[in-house]
Amino acid sequence: MASLFSSALTSTTMIQSNTVPFYTTSRIFSATATSRRCLDLRSVWKRGKGTVERRFSVFSANVYASTVVSGERNTMVPPLNVLITGSTKGIGYALAKEFLKAGDNVLICSRSAERVESAVQNLLEEFGDQRCVWGTVCDVRDGNSVKELVSFALEKLDYVDIWINNAGSNAYSFKPLSETSDKDLMEVVTTNTLGLMICCREAINMMLSQPRGGHIFNIDGAGSDGRPTPRFAAYGATKRSVVHLTKSLQAELQMSEVKNVMVHNLSPGMVTTDLLMSGVTSKQSKFFINILAEPPEVVADYLIPRIKSVATRKSMRPTYIRFLTGLKAYSQIFSRLAFGARKNKYMMEDD
Repeated sequence: MASLFSSALTSTTMIQSNTVPFYTTSRIFSATATSRRCLDLRSVWKRGKGTVERRFSVFSANVYASTVVSGERNTMVPPLNVLITGSTKGIGYALAKEFLKAGDNVLICSRSAERVESAVQNLLEEFGDQRCVWGTVCDVRDGNSVKELVSFALEKLDYVDIWINNAGSNAYSFKPLSETSDKDLMEVVTTNTLGLMICCREAINMMLSQPRGGHIFNIDGAGSDGRPTPRFAAYGATKRSVVHLTKSLQAELQMSEVKNVMVHNLSPGMVTTDLLMSGVTSKQSKFFINILAEPPEVVADYLIPRIKSVATRKSMRPTYIRFLTGLKAYSQIFSRLAFGARKNKYMMEDD
């Protein structure tokens, strides 16, 4: 369980709503006469390799003002355009909501068309015509799928200021490596490592041509600090590689004298998502989860202002934003040991 501790270190009117499989249909959402936005949720169905893929998007009539200054990076001024991978649930979805609350424009994606549809509809219901949100299917493990994501983003947003690489997997498997199947290993490694590399490559290439440049944030996880992660060794190894990849990309950008793109690390700490909670079985793990973990909404509320601060400042220096710092962790552990704070906060602990 030490690994867990260390790694922790207004309304809209529907005009049309027909849905016919394998044909393009649309749902148009219009605001009041004084609104400057027109939202359009489209559902495009097409037959794939034995599957049906659906894409959902929301169109905005916003006009973004940006003055191009020759020879230097344009200053990013809100509203910002944000793309988040793996963002239909958990911390990714919470981040999307907080960006929307802050007035920014968000593109979410997931492998699951059903989850994309549900997430977009929920966000529309919550924010209505006051915000702009897009959603599309993307498998980060597939280079062509990520290229399509970039094309979709440029078509709908024109440019992306912030790209957050949140997509990740532990295959919901908590067992020794010797007992882990090839399928689970491939799921973890291709999503967390290969997928991250592909997304970084495509995000950098896209942002290099943007006058405002762009910021990429890679989310770390258990094992990123180099401490052991027993029972999910593969996951920990891939998250350790996140930090190394970010540093290498920072060095490459510096060597190439790139002034308008930067890669950062983002550490949400221990978040009460399905990914984390599915492996909590021991007395020790329950102890630390109750003490250190926080809901996605709490973590996102802390992280978003700091992410936006990095994006809007003039400096392009690399940043590592951490929600759960060492001081915060030790303080909460002390409060628990001294005063019994947070006992049984999320789950009953064994006496």
